Amino acid sequence: MKNIHILKAFAALLLLFAALPAIAQQISLKDITDYRFYHRSIRDVNPMPDGESYSRTSDDGRKIERCSFKTGEVVEVLFDAAEVRGATIRTVEGYIMSPNLQNILIETNRNPIYRHSATSTYYIYNVKNKTVVPLSNGGAQECPKFSPDGNQIAFVRNNNIFLVKLLFNNAESQITKDGEFNKVINGKPDWVYEEEFSFNCAFDFSADSEMLAWIRFDESHVKTFAFPWYKGARPAKSEYALYPGSYEYKYPKAGEDNSKVSVLTYDIKSRVTRTMQVPLDADGYIPRIQFTGDRDKLMVLTLNRHQDRLDFYAVNPRSTNAQLVLREENKKYIDEGAYADIDFSRDQFVLLSERDGYQHMYLYTIGGQLVRQLTAGQYEVTAFYGADATGKVFYYASNEGSPLEQYVYKVDVSGKKTKLSGEKGFNSAIFSKDCQYYLNTYSNITTPPVYSLCTNAGKQMKVLEDNAELRAKCNSTLKGNVEIFSFNTADNVQLNGWMVKPNNFDASKKYPVLMYQYSGPGSQQVHNSYSNGFAGGLLWEKRLAEKGYIVVCVDGRGTGGRGSEFKKCTYLKLGDLESHDQVETAIYLSSLPYVDKTKIAIWGWSFGGFNTLMSLCEGRGVFNCGVAVAPVTDWRFYDSVYTERFMRTPQENPSGYDCSPLHRYQNIKGDLLLIHGLADDNVHFQNSAELAEAFVQNDYQFDMQTYTNRNHSIYGGNTRYHLMTRIENYLDSHLLK
Repeated sequence: MKNIHILKAFAALLLLFAALPAIAQQISLKDITDYRFYHRSIRDVNPMPDGESYSRTSDDGRKIERCSFKTGEVVEVLFDAAEVRGATIRTVEGYIMSPNLQNILIETNRNPIYRHSATSTYYIYNVKNKTVVPLSNGGAQECPKFSPDGNQIAFVRNNNIFLVKLLFNNAESQITKDGEFNKVINGKPDWVYEEEFSFNCAFDFSADSEMLAWIRFDESHVKTFAFPWYKGARPAKSEYALYPGSYEYKYPKAGEDNSKVSVLTYDIKSRVTRTMQVPLDADGYIPRIQFTGDRDKLMVLTLNRHQDRLDFYAVNPRSTNAQLVLREENKKYIDEGAYADIDFSRDQFVLLSERDGYQHMYLYTIGGQLVRQLTAGQYEVTAFYGADATGKVFYYASNEGSPLEQYVYKVDVSGKKTKLSGEKGFNSAIFSKDCQYYLNTYSNITTPPVYSLCTNAGKQMKVLEDNAELRAKCNSTLKGNVEIFSFNTADNVQLNGWMVKPNNFDASKKYPVLMYQYSGPGSQQVHNSYSNGFAGGLLWEKRLAEKGYIVVCVDGRGTGGRGSEFKKCTYLKLGDLESHDQVETAIYLSSLPYVDKTKIAIWGWSFGGFNTLMSLCEGRGVFNCGVAVAPVTDWRFYDSVYTERFMRTPQENPSGYDCSPLHRYQNIKGDLLLIHGLADDNVHFQNSAELAEAFVQNDYQFDMQTYTNRNHSIYGGNTRYHLMTRIENYLDSHLLK
């Protein structure tokens, strides 16, 4: 009888639950840190020479497929690991097609070095007979490149350049012999060039495949930085189980010696090496070299140390003579985007310049003569994609209409402009070789990326991936109210932001607020794009909202998308206006009736960590607490190229460098969690160590978390999950109790 009553009660309870509205299942931190909610993408897309197709890596990573730009259908399997003869290749970690399409370089066993560099084992795959042979048996290789005729491959190993000739049974020769770790580097950038000029290959072939040119880095006078290695885990370094080791490398800090750079060429037939006579300041930079379509013309780009003068030199690789063809100057600094992706292979090129206050496109002849300004207005050209076969129609992306959005456009040489994007939000493109078709990627703040094939008139031909499954999955687990807003600070500066509120938001309640920001020069965290938030898709922010938070991000002065005046107003004093605007944001939020002004927190990573500390030390005491991950605490500790671009040297600008957490720490208000990886090669642990000691001596109590053998990204094994759990628990203890 008792059992019957229990069963009846249980049945009644089930009916009660069935009548209740459905409750979304909360996403776990593991879901986020293990990328279980990450969007599907179209991997490793490379336009093919025919203009009608592109190559891509299959979803399982074992095939390279040629797909139609019209239909997206696979028209040919270029490589299949299951059918390869000569070696076992389990996964394609990267690939490079030869210009003549006869061979493919297959990348395996990739071992990252720094942000853009890695050593790998490459195999040469013969498309016709489906055989692979090692590119080299002498050790792992870096940044290989085919010659334009497809018959040679150059690569770097142990700071030297090697050449493999495919028509001579893959005969390998060593082009340079003076390369040595921490002394001389040939053909690839040193640490600071790789990090701040964003490239990993510093050599090129001439158009006729008869010459090699490269940048030589003499870093023998650059000072060495070292950080410790412990045994650790995932991966374990067993050699340091009892006695820790160290990693030493050349790292030029602000105001210190940089590498001495020069440009050399090698005549492959005569085996003659020459040094180019490029005019360069003793402390100047060479951020790019590239051969033009003319076999006798190598384009060398140079920057002065202040990075406010960019020179274009046309250099004869045999006579070594250099001729200045173009000079670009700016009163403050020239952004890296101006020279990052210029194509000199034709008889004209497009330069991105901020000379009229906004980044726009300027068309030049290869001889440096201005043809015309292609775009103009109070908006930014954010990417240049290329020109059609006639060289008279140019394709690009811009934020015309709103600094929070991006659209794909075309403009002809007469100035006629056409908007190709149809969807409101954020669009980017990969164009075919002749710019007749493009792969469009679209998203907005609530829509995961949608990949579609389009004609150069903007007509959509096929949707390849709409991430509908992810969208449905997110809608069933995390809802959250997402909105984009703007407000004016007390200084009458309008700032843009996004806000995530709980799904069951009640305006009559008071909510704690977490502010997230990066704030670095030219960066942008607020846009109508799915990439918003720390983990993308606002996933973590929505998780916090379901716990009772309001999460906010605001781009203050110094950030991008709004012209050079807004971006460069922080010049020579990084952190001053940026932190002021975050404090202004907190004051604005505290005026909202549903915000608990006693429970506002701020957090950020890298520059965001720096600005978190600056905001806590700003003096007005608006924050309950903050979390600073891998922060710069004194710009004297950071690298020369990045820091001096915005600050000049400490010798020239000591007061600007004193605007830092290590000089403002006595003003800190609110609690702090300080986090850093002990093997951070970018923002050294030195930054947090020195700030921690200053806090100790000033009797300021704070929390600190370090991560053994972890770099600036702080990941590996369980590390990222532990870090996010640590942050979330810290915030909960301060804001939810």
